[in-house]
Amino acid sequence: MAKKTAYQRVQAARDSHKISTDELIRGLTTDFFELHGDRSDGDDQAVIGGIGLLKDVPITVVGIRKGADTEENIKRHFGSPEPEGYRKALRLMQQAEKFHRPILALVNTPGAWPDVDAEYHGIGSAIAKCLQVGMQLKVPYISIIVGEGGSGGAIALACGDKVFMFEDSIYSVLSPEGYASIMWKDSSKVQQAAEALNLTPEWLQENGIIDQIIHEYHSGENLGPLRDFLANQFNELANLPIDELLRQREQRYRNF
Repeated sequence: MAKKTAYQRVQAARDSHKISTDELIRGLTTDFFELHGDRSDGDDQAVIGGIGLLKDVPITVVGIRKGADTEENIKRHFGSPEPEGYRKALRLMQQAEKFHRPILALVNTPGAWPDVDAEYHGIGSAIAKCLQVGMQLKVPYISIIVGEGGSGGAIALACGDKVFMFEDSIYSVLSPEGYASIMWKDSSKVQQAAEALNLTPEWLQENGIIDQIIHEYHSGENLGPLRDFLANQFNELANLPIDELLRQREQRYRNF
């Protein structure tokens, strides 16, 4: 793994050429069928979810995604989900449990969408419900931080049995710019803030917050090794009794 400063890792995680959530879904699964809507208010385009086959095994995939161009980014709030997106994710995870399908969550978000409408529509409640239900799901649940993993908007889909991070990804309570503005009233101290936040995959793995760092895949690269890795991880989790699966998941998060 190339040695990078914390801020270089932030820049790499935000790079517009990073492999997208959509590309990962296409590369990891076959016969992917997208499902839409939260069955309440609407369909948030920042969240993609559906059913596909991972090495011929049906799984549910839920992902937070950014846009490929300016128009898509505007529609998707640059990867910041609204309440409808989290409720869609919640609906699909509960559906997965009903039909005994493992869940793969792919996360790339600077955080949940913070406008007034999102507050009125229950963004806090939607995130909390994802956490509450996610901790109790009786099926294997794996989360991958693909790029940015910002605040509660990321952890809503990062409470799986295993949490992995790509090499060029970050996971933190807030952005370095936000931290610098709060702590020093000076957003120009972003590089110092990035170091202080301990947001790199290396630090997070060393402290047990994530389980493993994954090779950084690029657009067009063969995802076969990642597909095999995830299939093996799901098999290991599926062999655990449900009570033990839930006990280990709870203990994982009680540790920090």
